[in-house]
Amino acid sequence: MSQVTIFHNPGCSTSKYAVEQAEQAGVDYQVVKYMLKAERPTEEQLNEILDKLEDPPTDIVRRDANFKKLGLTDQMVETREQVLAVLLEHPALLQRPILLKGDRAIIGRPKSRVPIFLGV
Repeated sequence: MSQVTIFHNPGCSTSKYAVEQAEQAGVDYQVVKYMLKAERPTEEQLNEILDKLEDPPTDIVRRDANFKKLGLTDQMVETREQVLAVLLEHPALLQRPILLKGDRAIIGRPKSRVPIFLGV
């Protein structure tokens, strides 16, 4: 089993940075390309991330142009249940990268959080 799991979007420079840092540090890691339908996180996996997340649950939702285009507002992702519902329906709104290690998880933004989390 991998020591670190990285929920990764290959089109995101911050996400690429997290993978590069894990590679350079020689960390045993697994990449989950969550944008692929076959690798989208399940409700159970999202709950596991939220259980371990050091950040507030609402922070796991990207507030980008797509968020606005979908007609979503901050009030629609205030609670854990709302966050789960939105991410299950719109997996592209999952913040990236997300790193999991043991009983901890972080959003890898800003980039400076990644090496610290990896222990580099």
